[in-house]
Amino acid sequence: MHQVTIGRRSFLAAASALAATSLTRRGLAAVADGEPNLGIQMYSLRGFKLDEALGHVKDLGLEFVEFYPGMFPVTDDRAAIDAMKSRLAGLGLRMSAYGVNRFTKDAAANRRIFAFAKAAGIPILSADPDPDSFASLDDLVKEFDIRIAIHNHGPTHRYNKVVDVLNAIEKHDGRIGACADLGHFLRSGEKPTEVIRLLSGRLYGIHLKDFAEMQDKTKGVILGRGHIDLPAVFAALEQAKFPADGAVSIEYEENPKDPVREIRECVEAARAAMAAV
Repeated sequence: MHQVTIGRRSFLAAASALAATSLTRRGLAAVADGEPNLGIQMYSLRGFKLDEALGHVKDLGLEFVEFYPGMFPVTDDRAAIDAMKSRLAGLGLRMSAYGVNRFTKDAAANRRIFAFAKAAGIPILSADPDPDSFASLDDLVKEFDIRIAIHNHGPTHRYNKVVDVLNAIEKHDGRIGACADLGHFLRSGEKPTEVIRLLSGRLYGIHLKDFAEMQDKTKGVILGRGHIDLPAVFAALEQAKFPADGAVSIEYEENPKDPVREIRECVEAARAAMAAV
């Protein structure tokens, strides 16, 4: 497939029309064959109680949720896990990933997170692993067949640049890869499409997040209104053969008490970009 080139201003002007046409044709919740599993990192809705947050996800027309521990804590309680799975199934929602998880040299603590993920049906654990955790993680990804996706957190973080992630994973099991937070890579001065290209084959998650400036201290903005070229990002994901069950999560961190309108605009912009590519 050829890469579509669209100027940011033209794309934004056409976004609403494209989204409306696409959503009318397929329904907002439908995921077309070959398209990424578009969902949301639930940290975006941290200002709401669980049921209200899930209701917003349903209303936004998204099918996939990436929980964070503050909304769905790691637990050994199978009844609590099954209750969450039932709650999601009743809303037509699925868990695409979970995190960000801290992993250390404590193999038993690491195993507890994997056992939780297996019971919950979570295929990908986004992670901030200590360097001395990788021996344990190599064993656990094989045993549980659950992928680890290293999440970058921008300047000063140990996985700041894409090369830091590549260096961390290169000698380890192929199920240890990356969750590329494109917003934080912008803060680190990295171009999202180049990040995707370099992580091809080991890229299991994407956090779709945009910032006004490519610098450490900056403000989050609605997708496509900062430095994210959304059509180019989705074209790059296809060219990189991003896995069909990979997690693409919108993450909007501004206005935590009432972010739904802005998140809806992010969803519309992402859908429009997917339709344009």
